[in-house]
Amino acid sequence: MGDRSRTLTVAERMVGGRHRHGEAYRGAMATWDDVGRAALVLPGASQKAPHEWAVHGKVFVWERPLRRRDLDELGAAAPDGPVVAFYVADEGEKLALVGDDSGVFFTTTHFVGYPVVLARLDDLPVPELGDLVRDGWLARAPTRLAATYLAATDGPQTE
Repeated sequence: MGDRSRTLTVAERMVGGRHRHGEAYRGAMATWDDVGRAALVLPGASQKAPHEWAVHGKVFVWERPLRRRDLDELGAAAPDGPVVAFYVADEGEKLALVGDDSGVFFTTTHFVGYPVVLARLDDLPVPELGDLVRDGWLARAPTRLAATYLAATDGPQTE
């Protein structure tokens, strides 16, 4: 993985639904247009279908409507609005996000064993969305492309 292993994850940049540098976010919440803007600025990214973005043929962020089984499993905690799915670096990041007390992130048994996290799009702050899209892209992009991107941008985000 090279430089990717040194990159702070969204979970590390967020603490209890708050960006690590400040108070709870009070700005705009994400929309599908925001997802598309964040995804399509990344090298090699393309829109495969409405609300589905990929890098070199590998999907990294997409709309994930809840199925009957998901609704039954989540019960009253099931979101009413749109659900966005993101690849994350690994199961550790997934567990950290799902364990965040903001209530934005969740998972279902369908994704057990997969580094994918679900989020309530309507409750996701735009800055955090950008981080999640970038992390999803890094998780799915070819290693060389990701390393080139990190070297050309601010590089790995470290403390």
